[in-house]
Amino acid sequence: MRSGALEIAAAVDRFLTHLAVERGLSRNTLDAYARDLARLAAHLEAEGVRDPAAIEPAQWRGFAAALERAGLAPASRTRALVAARRFGLHLVARGVLSRDPAEGLLAPRKTQRLPRVLRPDETEALLAAAAAGEGAYAARDCAMLEVLYGAGLRVSELVSLPLGGLDRRAGLVRVLGKGGRERIVPLGEPALLAVERWLAEARPIWSRRARDRSDAVFLTARGTAMTRQNFFARLRQLARRAGIASERVSPHVLRHSFATDLLSGGADLRSVQAMLGHADLATTQIYTHVSQDRLRETVEAHHPRGSGGGAR
Repeated sequence: MRSGALEIAAAVDRFLTHLAVERGLSRNTLDAYARDLARLAAHLEAEGVRDPAAIEPAQWRGFAAALERAGLAPASRTRALVAARRFGLHLVARGVLSRDPAEGLLAPRKTQRLPRVLRPDETEALLAAAAAGEGAYAARDCAMLEVLYGAGLRVSELVSLPLGGLDRRAGLVRVLGKGGRERIVPLGEPALLAVERWLAEARPIWSRRARDRSDAVFLTARGTAMTRQNFFARLRQLARRAGIASERVSPHVLRHSFATDLLSGGADLRSVQAMLGHADLATTQIYTHVSQDRLRETVEAHHPRGSGGGAR
């Protein structure tokens, strides 16, 4: 690698350290930044830029064009350009550059994709499939599914949930989300009952199988903390048992369904934002579109003037 590339790479490493230490970004977010900035560094090297102080707006425009030529989707290009812009602003803040090299650069236009959700009857069928089983696996799967859907957790938050994060008396779960932000979400009675069954009947037996006891709420049969991959596979099995196409079901689909069902039931947007742990209200607002689409489908299917003709 040439010295110029090393200088650019060093500047990128300093920026990533800044994001990790001072901004407290999650590992997944940092990994995404690292991938996008590695692409930027490769572009700058190809342009012959040896010193971060020599970066010009032309290179940022060229980076945007290179992303488009590579056939990246608008959302992926936007993410990469956001990473590049924040890197440029970091260089400005450090006095390396005198102005933002991305100034005036427009983000790619992208269509808004609505999140995939399950209908309420499908969610109920999935929960019923989990509850119908017997034994330790069924107790765990039922509890995990009830907590995931009942609190709208991310799968990473679910599998890393410690015993100390449960307040069963108050019916609350304390979650450490993205960026180390803590939030408290209420749990309904079905979720609490499922958790009580798991903790009382099955978890103690599995916990004793591990040499080092885990404080995670949800364990594997070996007594170790449940993994995202294992839970994803179990969820797909439950979907097939419930008669739902397994490719339509994932932990994040249940999180989306949690938010959509709350809004459909009359919950206010700010409350849903707090429960999901969204830093920006705009991220939560997309679920209002899903809720409206669901209402429109209901009218079309059941109203006498809808396309379905309603009940005759």
